[in-house]
Amino acid sequence: TVIRAAILIQNWYRFTMARLEMRRRYSLSIFQSIEYADEQDQLQLANFFTFMLDHCTHPDSVSHIFISPGVSQVVDEGLCLKEFEKIDVPDSYYGPRLSFPLTVEDANALLHAFRNEQLLHARYVLQLLCETRRVLKEMPNITHLSTSYSKEITVCGDLHGNLDDLLLIFYKNGLPSEQNPYVFNGDFVDRGKNSMEILLILFAFLLIYPNDLHLNRGNHEDYIMNLRYGFTKEVSKKYKDHGKQILCLLRDIFSWLPLATIIDSKVLILHGGISDTTDLDFLNALERNKVRDHIHGGAILFSSENLAILDILWSDPRSQNGCTPNKCRGGGCYFGPDVTAKLFERYNLKMLIRSHEFKPEGYEISHDGKVITIFSASNYYEEGSNRGAYIKLNPELIPRFVQYQVSKYTRRQNLWERVGTIESSALKSLREKIYAHRAELTSAFAQYDLNGTGRISANDWAAAMESVLQLGLPWRMLRSQLAQMNPDGEVDFMSCFYDLKISQPIKEAQPALVETLCRYRKDLEIIFNIIDKDHSGLISLEEFGQTWKLFTSHLGIGVCDESFDKLVLSIDHNKDGHIDFNEFLEAFHVVHRLEKKAN
Repeated sequence: TVIRAAILIQNWYRFTMARLEMRRRYSLSIFQSIEYADEQDQLQLANFFTFMLDHCTHPDSVSHIFISPGVSQVVDEGLCLKEFEKIDVPDSYYGPRLSFPLTVEDANALLHAFRNEQLLHARYVLQLLCETRRVLKEMPNITHLSTSYSKEITVCGDLHGNLDDLLLIFYKNGLPSEQNPYVFNGDFVDRGKNSMEILLILFAFLLIYPNDLHLNRGNHEDYIMNLRYGFTKEVSKKYKDHGKQILCLLRDIFSWLPLATIIDSKVLILHGGISDTTDLDFLNALERNKVRDHIHGGAILFSSENLAILDILWSDPRSQNGCTPNKCRGGGCYFGPDVTAKLFERYNLKMLIRSHEFKPEGYEISHDGKVITIFSASNYYEEGSNRGAYIKLNPELIPRFVQYQVSKYTRRQNLWERVGTIESSALKSLREKIYAHRAELTSAFAQYDLNGTGRISANDWAAAMESVLQLGLPWRMLRSQLAQMNPDGEVDFMSCFYDLKISQPIKEAQPALVETLCRYRKDLEIIFNIIDKDHSGLISLEEFGQTWKLFTSHLGIGVCDESFDKLVLSIDHNKDGHIDFNEFLEAFHVVHRLEKKAN
C-alpha cells in the first residue's frame, strides 16, 4: 500500500510538473511571437517612410530620418564640445559631480547614485557623451583582444535597460579593470526603464579603461528602434530641458560603436549573427558612422554596407543548413551550421558568440558547440520568466557560463505562482493583439460559420486565428484560455472579445476608426515623434491629417476621411491649430474589463 501510494504521488507530481512546464513554455512562446511580430512592423514602417518621402507635401519634415547625424549636424544642434559648459549645475544638486578625465572613484559615484535612483545632471551627461564619442571615433570596426593579458575575458549579452542585471554582474564578477576585461555585446537600451543609466556606467568605464571594456553595437542602438521600444521616451522624460541634445549626440555615438570583437583570432563576437555573404574584411573597411540607422527595408537599405550590417545585427542561427531570410523578425537571415562552418574555415575561427535572442536559461549552445547565444537580461518578459547569463573565456577559450536572476518578488512565490504570473501576463498581451485585429478575425471566423450560428469547430477556430495573426502558436492548446466552447464541442468565436474593449473617450470616433487607431498606435506614435523635431509633443493639424491619410493609403486601410477630419478638429481643444499627439494616441488602447472592475 505504501509503495502504491508513493507511485501515485510520484505520478501526480510528474504530471503536475509537466503541465507547469507546458504552461511556462507556451507563455514564453506567446511573448516571443508577439515580440517578433512587432519587429516585422518595423519593416512595414520603414517602407512607409520611403512612401512618405515620395508623397509628403513637406518632405523636409521627415528626410532627416534617413541621414546619419555626422559631425556637421551635431554642431548645428549646438553640441560642440564646449556646449555643456554653458549649463549651470545648481547648489541644490546632490548627485555625482564628475571631473574629467574620469577616475574609478567617479564610476563608483555613478554606481552609488544610480542604485539610489538619482539622475546624473545633464551637464555631466553631455560632457561624458562628448568624451565617449571622441574615444569611439578612434576605434576600429572590429576590435581584436587577447587573453594573454588577463586570465579571463567576460562576455555579456543584451541588457535592455535592466540596471539591476548590470549591477548584479558587477557584484558577482567584479568591476571592469585591466585585470578584469569585459565585452558587452549590444542592446544596452530599450524595453527596461534604466537604459540611460546603463549607458552612462558603460561609457564611464570605457573612458577609464578604453583597452579593457569593449562595446559592440546591437540592433537596438538605433534611432528608429529607440522611438518604438522606449529609450527615446525615457531620455525625454528624465532630461526634459536637454533631451533633444542628448538624443542627438547618442544617435551619433551609436553610429560609432564597433561592430564586432575577435578574441585570440579565434572567437568572433557580434550581436546578431552571420549570413552566407558575411565578409569580415569588408566589415572592417566600411565607414560605419556613415551607414544610416538600419530600419529594415525601404529602397535606401539596398546597399552592400547596409545589408552587411543588417545581417550581423539581426540574424539568428537555425539547425537546418542554408541561409534564408529571417521572416519572423523581418530583417537579417537564418544561418545554418554549414554557413557557420564556411565562415570558420575562411577566417580560421573556433567559436561565434552572439546575443540578440531571448533564452530561458540565459544562454544556448548550437551548431555542434560552435555558436553560443548569450542573453544577460533576466526577467525579460515578466518577473521570473528567465535567467540571465554571462560567459567567462579563459586562455584555452573554454567557455564557462554564469547564470543569475534578479529576484525582487519571485522569492516570495512558489513555482505555481511564478508560472501563473508569467502565463497571465503573456495571455494579457495576446488578448490585446487579438482585439486589435477584431475586424479581420471576425471576417475570418465568418468564412467557416456558413450558417451564421456564431460557432465553429476548434480546428476552424485555430486556422482562422493563425491566418490573421500569423504568430505560429499552438492555438488549440490555448483555446480554453481565449474562447468559450459549448457542450457540443464548438467554439463561440465572438467570446474571444468578451473581456476586452477599446478605450473610446472621444465620442466623435467611429468604431472602425477607433480599432484602426488602436492597432497602429505604436507606428503612428513613431511617425508623429519624427515629424515633431523639437520634441514638444505637438504637431499641426495639417501635418497630423496629412500623415494619417498617407499612412492609411500606404497600408490600403479603408477609413472614412470625413470621420477622421471630425475627430481631428474635436481634439484641438484650444483651437490653436496644434494637438498633443501622445495624449491623443494614448486614449486609444485596449482595456481589460475584468481588471478595470477589480481596480
